[in-house]
Amino acid sequence: MTTIAQLLAEATRPLCSFEFFPPKDAAGQDQLWLTVGRLKPLEPDFVSVTYGASGSGRERTLAVTKRLATETDYRVMGHLTCASQSVDQLKAVIDGYADDGIGHILAIRGDMPGGPTVPWLARPDGLANATELVELIRSRGDFCIGVAAFPDGHPARHDRALDARLLADKWAAGASFAITQLFFEAGAYFELVDRVRSLGCPIPIIPGIMPISLISQVTSFAQLSGATLPPAMMARLEAVRHDPAAVRGVGAALAAQLAEELLAGGAPGLHFFTQNRSRATLAIWRGLRHRTQ
Repeated sequence: MTTIAQLLAEATRPLCSFEFFPPKDAAGQDQLWLTVGRLKPLEPDFVSVTYGASGSGRERTLAVTKRLATETDYRVMGHLTCASQSVDQLKAVIDGYADDGIGHILAIRGDMPGGPTVPWLARPDGLANATELVELIRSRGDFCIGVAAFPDGHPARHDRALDARLLADKWAAGASFAITQLFFEAGAYFELVDRVRSLGCPIPIIPGIMPISLISQVTSFAQLSGATLPPAMMARLEAVRHDPAAVRGVGAALAAQLAEELLAGGAPGLHFFTQNRSRATLAIWRGLRHRTQ
C-alpha cells in the first residue's frame, strides 16, 4: 500500500484523514462503527485511533485499530506514546502493529497522569521523548512514522521556537510527516510551518481540525492541548450557549472557515478529530469541494 509519506509527496489534492477514539462501552462501539461507515464516502486517505498509555484504554485502542485494519479497506495508522510504558512494552505494541499489517505509526511522547502541564517523568525502563520513540520504531521495521506538532506551543513549555527544533529533531530521527494538535487560528499553523522551514526541515505538517460541538468540551481540550481560544470565536459560541443545536452549527461553521483558510494557504490536507461523530466532518469536507478535487 502507498504510504502516507508517498501520498503527501505525490499529491495533486489535499489529503483527508480522520481520528477516532476507542469507546468504553457497547453503545460507544455502535456509535464508532456507525461513524466509520458514514464517513466512508469521503474516501479518507488514512484513519487513526487515539492511544491509551496503559491498561484497558490501551487494549481498546489496539483492538479498534486492528479491526479497522482487518475489516475495512482504510489505510490505518496506529498511535503510540512513551507514557507509562517500558521499552519492552513499546516493542511489543510496535511488533503487534506489524503483525496486523499496520505500517504507519504516530509516535507521541504522551502526558503524565493529570495532563500535559504535569512535569514529565520518564520511566527508568522507558523512553524520554518522542524522538527516542521514532528511533525505536525505525529499529523494529519499515514503518512510515508520523509525529505531533504544536501550532500554539506545547502547554508544558510555551516555547514555540523549541517546539520547532524538536519537530526538526523528530524528522531527522526518521519521522515522515507531522499532524498538529488542536488549534483555532490559521496564522498559528502557518507561523509553525515557517519556523520549521527556517531550520531547513521539510517535513509535511497536516493541520488537525476539530468541529466544536460542546463549549465545555472545547474549553477542556484547549487546556489540555495548549490551544489559544480566540475571543471572537468564543463570543460567537457563548451567544448561543443555551441552544445545543446552534452551538454545533456555529462550531461547524468556525471549523469550515478555518479549513478554508488552511487549504487556501497551502496546507497539505486536513486531519479531522471526529470525536466519533460524522455530521460536521461530512459537511465541512463536502463544502471544500472547490479545493479538494
